[in-house]
Amino acid sequence: MDKVIISEETRRQLGLWAADCVERALPLFEAKAPADPRPREAIEGIRAFAREGGGRTAKLRSLAWAAHAAGREVDDPAATAAARAACHAAATPYIHPLATPHQSKHVLGPAVYEALARELSSGDAARADEEIRWAIEHAPAEVRALLRRMPARSPGRSRLDTLYYELDAALRR
Repeated sequence: MDKVIISEETRRQLGLWAADCVERALPLFEAKAPADPRPREAIEGIRAFAREGGGRTAKLRSLAWAAHAAGREVDDPAATAAARAACHAAATPYIHPLATPHQSKHVLGPAVYEALARELSSGDAARADEEIRWAIEHAPAEVRALLRRMPARSPGRSRLDTLYYELDAALRR
């Protein structure tokens, strides 16, 4: 298995991009669970990591898992996807330096779950496509370069697989 060198600057850029993507869907979670701050706290945690150059702490990992738990507890598919996007964003610094499709999933997960949340909330697949385009347009060079060092994703069978594939293919161009 090939190793991929991931600099702290790349981790920070990935975290900021992930937070920017997820923040677009966070209102979908907050509308369904206004008293639950966990997904927003996960986004604040990844922003602090990225801006302050903080280390990969247990607190950041805890914030990611708390956002994931929030997604399990809310009774709305779009809100669940938004919370999962926040979990993925807060976990981006923990990507392993392995060139595997699983690790590329960690790179793409925040934007993909954000797009899925938008699609589920509107019932319109075109909404997810718009969000994928937004993510592509705003992806920093470091994220694109990191992804290009990993195996390309295949189309898969589910809608989620399709979104991963579309974002992956576009960021490699």
